[in-house]
Amino acid sequence: MDSFRWTVAAIAAAIVVVIAAALAFILMPGATAKAPPDLAAGYTGTVPASALLRVPVTGIYPGGVAAGLNPDMPNPLANDPDAVQRGMKDFDAFNCSGCHMANAGGGMGPALSNDVWIYRSSPANIYLTIVQGRAAGMPAFGAMLPDRTVWELVAYIQSISKKPGPLFGVTTAPGAPATEQISANRLQSATPWKYTEPTPPNGEKPGGGPPAAPSRP
Repeated sequence: MDSFRWTVAAIAAAIVVVIAAALAFILMPGATAKAPPDLAAGYTGTVPASALLRVPVTGIYPGGVAAGLNPDMPNPLANDPDAVQRGMKDFDAFNCSGCHMANAGGGMGPALSNDVWIYRSSPANIYLTIVQGRAAGMPAFGAMLPDRTVWELVAYIQSISKKPGPLFGVTTAPGAPATEQISANRLQSATPWKYTEPTPPNGEKPGGGPPAAPSRP
């Protein structure tokens, strides 16, 4: 009989423990929450919203101190060697090139392949631009793109958005920048500035020959 009583008591105690644990989880869900994933090592999910809220769009801080903010949040896919190539494919698959043109050279939307930025160039700011959209026509893609895809696009945009070096040639096209990258109909690349053909400053044809005819009188 004593053995039966001890068995019943053990079962009752186990039931009480399970119920107590369940109530603790319901009443205090934050107590058992997992820590946010390490952004620098192996990205497996969404960056916590609380972290993104600390990313400023502006670079102006009261007293010049950015305490409490995180203006330099890294891309969680920064260590993924294939993220840039996937982002290049995403750029066309989701019709980013429809506004920003192939190789992000600029069209209806601004060029992304130069070092000129409207909403800052940090990975998190580019991420927020894609997810939330911006004024003057940039749609908010947060409801349709997986978080990993957005970070792949960030990796690609940062790859092509490096300022060209001083050895690149100039172009004589009206309104064109002082340097030019390879034409998108010749090559799609995550590093288009590496394939720029030098253009002599006086309009000479590549490889020698007389200057090209002016485009306007």
